[in-house]
Amino acid sequence: MAADATSAATSGAGSPFSPAASPADRRRAFRDGLASGRIQRFVGAMNPLTARLIEDIGFEGVYVSGAVVAADMALPDIGLTTLTEVAHRGRQVARVTGLPVLIDADTGFGEPMSAARTVVEMEDAGIAGLHLEDQVNPKRCGHLDGKVVVPADEMVRRIGAAAAARRDPDFVICARTDARGVEGLDSAIDRARAYADAGADLIFTEALADESEFEAFREAVDVPLLANMTEFGKSELIDAGTLERIGYEAVIYPVTTLRVAMGAVEEALRDLAADGTQATWLDRMQHRSRLYELNGYADFNSFDSTLFTYGASND
Repeated sequence: MAADATSAATSGAGSPFSPAASPADRRRAFRDGLASGRIQRFVGAMNPLTARLIEDIGFEGVYVSGAVVAADMALPDIGLTTLTEVAHRGRQVARVTGLPVLIDADTGFGEPMSAARTVVEMEDAGIAGLHLEDQVNPKRCGHLDGKVVVPADEMVRRIGAAAAARRDPDFVICARTDARGVEGLDSAIDRARAYADAGADLIFTEALADESEFEAFREAVDVPLLANMTEFGKSELIDAGTLERIGYEAVIYPVTTLRVAMGAVEEALRDLAADGTQATWLDRMQHRSRLYELNGYADFNSFDSTLFTYGASND
């Protein structure tokens, strides 16, 4: 399913410090992918190295989840992270991949003026697009009960400010609505239309229940749509091919890599504590040689032939 536009954006030779594709290239690739007729799969990167792996496997984009940024700091996903912290993680991820990066910007970290500043900060970080949501601040995970959404006209101002602040017209502004679980599906559809009119390029409706609701939303909203396939939430897990058939342009897997990794880490730590050795885990670990492929040891060695002060074979 890899989009031709994305493949083109990631080709070419760059320095080991940055991808060959410029931020502008990656934003155009994101736009082209949304218009390609093929669903764009954005997988959540729990860290920059994971972003490299996502690109290497052949996905179309990388996602930076606010829930993952918070969890990485051992915080709950209730709006405790700051614009500075989230933008810093986004910059770290965007620096290492030639894929477009979509980032979770929560509610814009404040009033509409703060949402405008958020767009500028994310553009400067090399991000290809962000999504803003219509929850009150502080927000909570979209798949928990007890959410509260702001009035639709307040979110319209939030989106309008964000759209007015962007300097690169290819930077994608995605509007997320959490109204499905608060006000019902019809309200979420009405909000999505209003947000598109305010300048949103992509609509993300959170916590739809099942395939029929995804289909109903597609039939009612005439703008590009993003689906969230997070685990253990309120939405049925639908495969990418089915979402593409329904007509969705993008899908995110926000916390998958973190959950897989933390599950394995916890199991390995328990075995290490019980056995006093990690020997039984060697065939389940990523080998050192694979790690060196992903972090570009050879590229850094060849970047400047006079700098042979280290070597992969000696570590």
